[in-house]
Amino acid sequence: MFKERLQKVRNLNPLIHNITNYVTANDCANILLACGASPIMADDIEEVEEITSICSGLNINIGTLNQRTIPAMIKAGKKANKLGHPVILDPVGVGASKLRCDTALKLIEEVKFTAIRGNISEIKVLALGKGRAKGVDADIEDKISDSNLCAAIKFAKEFSEKVGAVIAITGPIDIVADKNKAYVIRNGNVSMSKITGTGCMVTAMTSAYISANKDNFLEAVAASISAMGLCGELAHSRLKERDGNVTYRNYIIDEVFNLTGDKLEKGAEYKEY
Repeated sequence: MFKERLQKVRNLNPLIHNITNYVTANDCANILLACGASPIMADDIEEVEEITSICSGLNINIGTLNQRTIPAMIKAGKKANKLGHPVILDPVGVGASKLRCDTALKLIEEVKFTAIRGNISEIKVLALGKGRAKGVDADIEDKISDSNLCAAIKFAKEFSEKVGAVIAITGPIDIVADKNKAYVIRNGNVSMSKITGTGCMVTAMTSAYISANKDNFLEAVAASISAMGLCGELAHSRLKERDGNVTYRNYIIDEVFNLTGDKLEKGAEYKEY
């Protein structure tokens, strides 16, 4: 099932417009190239509509917000909506400041998002207007586990219905949901949290998957989340004694580049709810 979603990205080579943060922009560009898409980074308000018009999808990431890029995000998002292009939001660190929270909520109000991807703390802030955050990381008290999984799935489905977007909550256990159905995904490795930008990278990659798979956004998001987690597992197995997080990041990108549909189909660990 996920195999076809990956193959469509490779076949269609979607061009993705990224308004992302400067910490991980290079990693986002490389992960898009690795998965079979093409990136373009543009955040000046004078060109975002033009750039979005030539692309297949839009990735908005609020990781390094400033007063210059906020209106550019809204303008690009509205243009993408007008053109029928998929749009994804990564609300990085949304609970860490009032500016991030206000901006993310304004974006959701003014732009129709196809998908929203964040950790559980970030998604809770968007859904409830408040929550806990530890910088850009999820608060430990928000951690999804088998004991609260059913409640987390219900929460994701309800929030999806409210905003009309596929909701992807990533962490030790991933949940991808629309209002009717959810995938619980158990791919990944705990060491992925030691790399700056794995969340930004998976959001960028997901923008490619939804842009190439407009017939089934839910399945496309789930396939991308599973693919990133699986590549994290495969990359970790390659690490040698003195390898660290930078080597691990490079290996993850390499594994995404070399991932095949058959390998994803065999390695994806998920259950439907």
